[in-house]
Amino acid sequence: MARYELKLPKMGESVAEATITSWVKEVGETIDIDDTVVEVATDKVDSEVPSEVDGTLVEILFDKDSVVQVGQTIAIIETEGGEEVSSETTTIKEEVKAAAVEVEKTIEEVKETITSSIDTSSSERFYSPLVRSIAQTEGISLEELETVKGTGKDGRVTKTDILSYIENRGSQSQKIAEPIQEQKPQPKVQSAPVTLSGEDEIIEMSRMGKLISKHMVDSIQTSAHVQSFIEIDVTNIVNWRNKVKNAYQKREGEKLTFTPIFMQAVAQTIKKHPMINISVDGDKIIKRGNVNLGMAAALPDGNLIVPVIKNADQLSLVGMTKQVNDLATRARANKLKPDDIQGGTYTVTNVGSFGSITGTPIINQPQVAILALGAIVKKPAVIETPEGDFIGIRHKMMVSHSYDHRVVNGALGGMFIKTLKEILEAWDANQDF
Repeated sequence: MARYELKLPKMGESVAEATITSWVKEVGETIDIDDTVVEVATDKVDSEVPSEVDGTLVEILFDKDSVVQVGQTIAIIETEGGEEVSSETTTIKEEVKAAAVEVEKTIEEVKETITSSIDTSSSERFYSPLVRSIAQTEGISLEELETVKGTGKDGRVTKTDILSYIENRGSQSQKIAEPIQEQKPQPKVQSAPVTLSGEDEIIEMSRMGKLISKHMVDSIQTSAHVQSFIEIDVTNIVNWRNKVKNAYQKREGEKLTFTPIFMQAVAQTIKKHPMINISVDGDKIIKRGNVNLGMAAALPDGNLIVPVIKNADQLSLVGMTKQVNDLATRARANKLKPDDIQGGTYTVTNVGSFGSITGTPIINQPQVAILALGAIVKKPAVIETPEGDFIGIRHKMMVSHSYDHRVVNGALGGMFIKTLKEILEAWDANQDF
């Protein structure tokens, strides 16, 4: 028998650790290749870790809710082949079991350390258990910890940051702390107390729900949200799609919805207005080299996730359709990978799929704009012709554009959707696909 170490795989760019949310397999269970063994979660997405071998699960090295580093061995699978079971193999098993006991002991010690670490619940910043533990050991208060500059994602304080701070604490802490002390603390907004009756039900927010909630509040506090609206006549697109959708699906094997048509038009619009495809880093503007479109998609539990279409401006309509359908299907099945939701530079959300005429979406940080597509509805409209004006029935769609007024002024925000309108209304209803 041979032993296979199941390791926590790479979870995407900038992701170094994950939390074990549940073990799908138990010790003693037979595992086939590609069977899901464990489910894990990062601050970006939930994922499944499959087995790369056939065998039997003999050891689980981390409990549920444990935080595991990428590359760490999380379980042992015994496979057929290799060396036969012998006294030496039995000895190895005993050694592994002993090691597992030591791991469990270490986990308990870490839990105790975390429990005794400083309380950061009143802070707006996130601090990992390791950072909090180091701060506790070094006698760093929460007020002092707040002054440490973080180089991690979204300004997160990493292990390197706090160790560097401690090394230069004598000279640096005073310099860093002085401007912080000059700032008056902002009073926290107290929410109204919630009263309960006997008929009320308390429902715990899901992990993802909590993350989305924090992400939305952070975005409002970061960006100065402004909206522009425009109505687009999509009659030509509706008529064209109705005419070709059956032949399109037969030839390409893909269902043609309105979403890839609109996403392709958005990508073309971004190419004409590249300063909407930016991010803000302090006093600097980062102009993105790629057009990576985020596409808000609903999950089975009702939450939303934003998979990303990479290099969307380089895709044909067929290529865009395949990308949209694939990401939407895997989102509904909870099969998205961490890389699928990273690197977005601009986001589109289809509020019309829920029947809404329009909406005012919140910017998906660190982007600076987001587009909401409303429902397509039939409306009476004035149609201009060389013979004069007349009233006709047209398919109309309201579009809402939310943008960060710190870096996107009203002219750019409005011109962006005006260009989108021109592209969509110029659609050739007689074209092939």
